[in-house]
Amino acid sequence: MSDRYEAQEIEARWQKQWEVAAIDAASDDPADSRETYYCLVMFPYPSGNLHMGHVRNYCLGDAVARYKRMRGFNVLHPIGWDAFGLPAENAAIKHHRPPAEWTYGNIDQMRAQLKRLGLSYDWSREIATCRPEYYRWEQWLFTRLMEKGLAYQQNAEVNWCDPCHTVLANEQVVDGVCWRCDTPVVRKNLKQWFIRITAYAEELLSDLDKLTGWPEKVVGMQRNWIGRSTGAEVSFGLENSDATLDIFTTRPDTLMGVTYMAVAAGHPLAQQAATSNPALAAFLDECSRISTKEADVETMEKKGMALGVNAIHPITGALVPVWVANFVLMGYGTGAVMSVPAHDERDHAFAKKYGLPIRQVIAPHAGDWDIDAAAFTEVGKLIDSGAFDGLPSDEAKVAITNWLAENEKGAERVQYRLRDWLVSRQRYWGAPIPVIHCHDCGAVAVPDEQLPVVLPTDLQPTGGASPLTECDAFRHTSCPRCGKPAERELDTFDTFMESSWYMNRYTSPRNGEAMVDADAMKRWAPVDQYIGGVEHAVLHLLYARFYHKLMRDAGLFDGEVVGSEPFRNLLTQGMVLKDGTKMSKSKGNTVDPKAIIEEFGADTARLFTLFAAPPEKELEWNDAGVEGASRFLKRVWRLLEKLDAASDTADGDVKALRFSIHATIRKVTHAFEQGFAFNVAIAALMELTNSLHSFNPACEAGKAAYREGVEALATMLAPFVPHFACELGERLGMAKMAVVTDWPAVDESALEQNEIMLVVQIQGKKRGEITVPKDAGQDVAMAAARADAAIARWLDGMQVVKVILVPGRLLNIVVKPA
Repeated sequence: MSDRYEAQEIEARWQKQWEVAAIDAASDDPADSRETYYCLVMFPYPSGNLHMGHVRNYCLGDAVARYKRMRGFNVLHPIGWDAFGLPAENAAIKHHRPPAEWTYGNIDQMRAQLKRLGLSYDWSREIATCRPEYYRWEQWLFTRLMEKGLAYQQNAEVNWCDPCHTVLANEQVVDGVCWRCDTPVVRKNLKQWFIRITAYAEELLSDLDKLTGWPEKVVGMQRNWIGRSTGAEVSFGLENSDATLDIFTTRPDTLMGVTYMAVAAGHPLAQQAATSNPALAAFLDECSRISTKEADVETMEKKGMALGVNAIHPITGALVPVWVANFVLMGYGTGAVMSVPAHDERDHAFAKKYGLPIRQVIAPHAGDWDIDAAAFTEVGKLIDSGAFDGLPSDEAKVAITNWLAENEKGAERVQYRLRDWLVSRQRYWGAPIPVIHCHDCGAVAVPDEQLPVVLPTDLQPTGGASPLTECDAFRHTSCPRCGKPAERELDTFDTFMESSWYMNRYTSPRNGEAMVDADAMKRWAPVDQYIGGVEHAVLHLLYARFYHKLMRDAGLFDGEVVGSEPFRNLLTQGMVLKDGTKMSKSKGNTVDPKAIIEEFGADTARLFTLFAAPPEKELEWNDAGVEGASRFLKRVWRLLEKLDAASDTADGDVKALRFSIHATIRKVTHAFEQGFAFNVAIAALMELTNSLHSFNPACEAGKAAYREGVEALATMLAPFVPHFACELGERLGMAKMAVVTDWPAVDESALEQNEIMLVVQIQGKKRGEITVPKDAGQDVAMAAARADAAIARWLDGMQVVKVILVPGRLLNIVVKPA
């Protein structure tokens, strides 16, 4: 056996030993009385190669999982593949291969890369979301949601890319063009499938208060996305029509100041008016091509056209012109807003541009306001508002809302920014939506006995219409109700449908009888520690929270036992940067983990990513840092040389060494238990290494203390560099592999000190440090300060006015000229 640390050989050997010993498998044995701990990292999309962001994310999770095992927990640490989606379909088109072939090949490649990193996953629970045995169950749940009215189909305004032949999310529209093919995107109405997440909006909002283990930033982002607001729903009549134009407002106190109404380009009023107005039709077409992102809508030039239609004010009966405006979106609220130019900046700018009236109905409580120059958007007192004149805004909101309710013109209402979840996509590589369309029976859910609806995996997409449209064997079927010829739904699910419940499937991944096993959920759920990028702070995490509640309400597990939230604690790790920017192939600044592992070994790559920055902060790649991590491991390795070496020099201070050992155990343990400050933990292990290197073990007590220190070091290194730690432990003769050795306990007696160090301040400024007996009083401390030459010079010629001793920490001296 070589005396050098040969990373490639040693890492391969230990990975085989771990696999044979099955040390990473979670136990489902009811007789296993250990406390459970579920540690989960966000599963990857199988792109084919790991990047450094993956390495950082997975090493963070692995360190936590390994630590918890060493603390005696029964740990569930699974992995799988978020395998459906447009990226795989696009890659398959580019490489002229079926997406299934492309995806499964990438999974095999990435699985090998993850194993090479020595990550302690329970591979027996591996899942891939593109497998029918997985997506069968989301199809099953969808049919239950259809029964409850929580899944429905309706026309909706969507972003549409014609060459890609699919709906795009707002985030996939960049400067008005498709993120993939750079073709202008249009907004059009299509029949789409939705899940009624808005029915859970209040619970999703209120349960955020339970997420005390989540970053405040993420909770705030979710709170904002749900966007609860209280106000009034108001019905405006329409001239020469029995229909109404309904709007929602949070400022019913400004109702008397409405001077025009604004509707979205997709609103039926605008569409109807455009049939006889070519100029208006052209404007609506222009509006269909602009971004629907709220940030873009806020900053773009506001444009509009009059429809030639009048609304009727619900209180005064006055006629109010209706305009179409590019800043009103069909996807938000009713697609119509009341416009109060005097008290809304956007409405004010629009009114000034088009010469529309500006009527002030709210005045400041004190002073005047030039309403022509700018909108007054604060609360105040009502003016020019008839019976409501003089009321403060808060009282007027109630009074006007009550009047509307009494006269059947409106009502108090709570509204959410959150919109129902659009789950259908016009692409091929996704889970089929389990619906059959019958001419007589309409949309019919596929019966349980016909699930899963299996996606044909041998089709080749071209980038246009989904190949399912031309696959007669898939498309044509019979109606489950009447038996007549019918057609399958050809849209597939949004991939968030797969990634929103995988954490629960891991608890019983081979269950063929149900989506999850209730007893397994009781044992493992919710996830104790979830780790992933902050870019998933809203959509994935919101949908996962929603899905968990849907599964609860479908009776799949006991919500009182398992809880209503899927993740107890959340860690959002920072990105890996190089040269100050996110690593990207297009920027040419990527670092290949494979090259690092081949040169230095997996443990060096792991150590660098965990040491270079706190987990939640961005990590700047540094080649010198990787080399430094490698040098540190070699320095630890050299500690073995002194184990049995004879020494004729005096022993080091045994008590000081044991203090260093147990202070390090305390610090590293605290890092794991309080926020995963792994950079701090590794720095402490480096300090302990220095202490061990400077210690000379000559007598038996010295040798025992030295061995205690090296074994403690090997054990505490195990979560970070497991191969290295196991090899070091074996050479030390430790009874068990380092990764399954009990975590070292702090010996409190070793931390007791007869002497302590005090910081000395003179006139509030630090002037030095002194060592005194731990029970030293003020007089002893002052004597020690005067005996220290560096401190004494600040006392020469001075009269001591006051002395304050803070035991164990500080000696503060106040002086004045003698």
